Amino acid sequence: MSTPPDALIHLAHAGVSLVVDARAGALPAIVHWGEQLEEFDETALASLSDATVPVVGSNNVDTPPRVALLPEHHTGWTGRPGISGSAQGRGWSPLFRTTALTLDGARVDGFVQADAGLLVFDAVDDRGELSLRLELELLDSGLIRARAALRNERDAAYTVDDVSLAFPLPAEATELLDFTGQHNYERFPQRGPLRAGIHLRENRRGRTGADSAFVLHAGEAGFGFEKGRVWAVHTAWSGNHRHYAERVYTGEQVLGGGEVLLSGEVVLQAAEQYVTPWVYGSYGDGLDEVAHRFHDHLRAVGSGRPAERPVTLNVWEAVYFRHDAGELIALADKAADIGIERFVLDDGWFGARRTDRAGLGDWVVASDVWPDGLHPLVDHVRAKGMQFGLWFEPEMINLDSDLARRHPEWIMAARDELPVESRAQHVLNLAAPGAYEHVKTQMLALLDEYPIDYIKWDHNRDLTEAGDREHGGRPVVHAQTLAFYRLLRELKDAHPGLEIESCSSGGGRVDLGVLELTDRIWVSDNSDPHDRQSMMRWSVQLAPPEYLGAHIASDRSHTTGRRLDLSFRASTAIFGHLGIEWDLNEATDAELTLLRRWIALHKEHRALLMGGTVVRMDTIDPRVIVHGIIAPDDSEALFSSALLDTTVPEPAARLKLRALDPERTYHLQPLIIGPLPSGLIPPRWWGEPSDAEALAAQEYWDRAQRKDVSYPGARFRGDVLARVGVAAPRIHPDQAVLYRAVAVD
Repeated sequence: MSTPPDALIHLAHAGVSLVVDARAGALPAIVHWGEQLEEFDETALASLSDATVPVVGSNNVDTPPRVALLPEHHTGWTGRPGISGSAQGRGWSPLFRTTALTLDGARVDGFVQADAGLLVFDAVDDRGELSLRLELELLDSGLIRARAALRNERDAAYTVDDVSLAFPLPAEATELLDFTGQHNYERFPQRGPLRAGIHLRENRRGRTGADSAFVLHAGEAGFGFEKGRVWAVHTAWSGNHRHYAERVYTGEQVLGGGEVLLSGEVVLQAAEQYVTPWVYGSYGDGLDEVAHRFHDHLRAVGSGRPAERPVTLNVWEAVYFRHDAGELIALADKAADIGIERFVLDDGWFGARRTDRAGLGDWVVASDVWPDGLHPLVDHVRAKGMQFGLWFEPEMINLDSDLARRHPEWIMAARDELPVESRAQHVLNLAAPGAYEHVKTQMLALLDEYPIDYIKWDHNRDLTEAGDREHGGRPVVHAQTLAFYRLLRELKDAHPGLEIESCSSGGGRVDLGVLELTDRIWVSDNSDPHDRQSMMRWSVQLAPPEYLGAHIASDRSHTTGRRLDLSFRASTAIFGHLGIEWDLNEATDAELTLLRRWIALHKEHRALLMGGTVVRMDTIDPRVIVHGIIAPDDSEALFSSALLDTTVPEPAARLKLRALDPERTYHLQPLIIGPLPSGLIPPRWWGEPSDAEALAAQEYWDRAQRKDVSYPGARFRGDVLARVGVAAPRIHPDQAVLYRAVAVD
């Protein structure tokens, strides 16, 4: 038998160090994950690893448990084990020994110090009945990620109940932040202490879910956007999954994640293997630094995507199921006139889809609505210089559909009776080869016939009792998720350049598993800027702004009923991938003119807005939301300060804008498009307005609606803006002020 690897490894890159102890053939244990350390020699690294072993406490096991990347029960670890499963009771507590170790494909033994890279550990259990591959990688972004592959080497079947991976946390990580939410209000933050025991967030909805934990953070008490050391974990999986934080009675604590497997979902026959999703870890000083690592990663993954994200019109709130070629062509004319670059036809174009109760599964253009197919609309849209996009919901089926009548066996169910309906629809089992080929064939036929640049991919219900009816109702969420990923890849391979948006009842499927395969997410079905300010603020904890679909909707929100000014709706939306969700045929000429100007503003600053560095301010009053985008070279920035409710006290505290170059001087100027914010009383540093006579006149309020008023602003050093701040204006609730900062030296 060959000698097992005996290695100590230090990977360091992008401000992060990862120290791994893989001595004596044991599974890898992370000694340090956090701020970057200086280089070690072999003796110093061995001393560090040995020095972190705790003493034996009262009534503990005689050898302190060694918490591996895949925590092991046999070590005396009393927390959540990395593997749960057995072959009818055998092999439930495997003892693995590493047989091979590589770094970026090269064999490793002994002391290693390197940059970013991929470590691969191959191991077998002491009975030779299970083999394991662990992958642990430090990415160029400073993220770490890990996954496991478990293979059955015995003749008897091995049932996998759970495989989870865990990253260590230092003792000072005492406070947790993760998320919950609901349809129309996704990614609602929740904070609390990390106590003894387990903080477990399991999602069993078959999709990521509006109430997903999203990113689970543990950090120093009081950590914020700017500072406070934070460690975060994210499970990159669009099906059932978990995130957890755990502290055991001896004080060790970990962050972990993995897939939630339904009972009997993964049963490995001889030579079969189960591969976990990637579990990502992000370390940073403050939440912004944690987020920037995710942004850098996604920007590297999506580097082939066009840099200029097209301004989009989606027609759902304009027409709903009322598809009329003449009306939609007129809408396209209005869209092109104000600068829209992509026209998306939403639900209702196919099969018997005149309401939301029929047609899903029949991806054929409805001849009664579109007797000449979609050609008249598509041709007109493209003649206007716009791209064309189309809505699909490929994983869903209505009982009132040709597909359901022909193949009821393809509808997911755990028994003969169908699950409870949701939104009058059921789930199509894409793990069934026939169902998969049906959907792929019909979608490819449309992509071949029409020049479709973009798919809005919806997913409007949870997977309740997600079983394969052709195989006794066995659970298939795992297989369905893999089939979804495969379909995305195959469509994009067949049509290079095709862009896909992940929409799932709004923002119900947002995770790195889907983000690495798509180009955009729909943050929420709720475009009300009062709510969107918070949802956008927290969605960027994982996804950079160019991924966040953000639309200017009609003045009265279709989801909340609020009536809000166009300036507030627009100033909120321009910090994402901008679009319109509005019946422009009903917009006034004044509204269309103002929309055109906001779109032009977005295009003027699009490179900054879609490629800059996100910065969010920690404000004294949570009703004041301040954030911005800074150019990579610190030459310019755009900031927003929004007020969501009456401030107490009033006026608001000073406006502090951090993360600019502290030694450069910036010209800071309010950026006003159209009417002044309601209730505005400008601070002195704004300077004299360009139309002082109009402001002084008795008819000020009427004239301010018709004529622009600009303010010259003032110059400040970057450190002054961050640490001293400037007086904030007085504005009414549900208003925002944009500021542009331009370096002048």
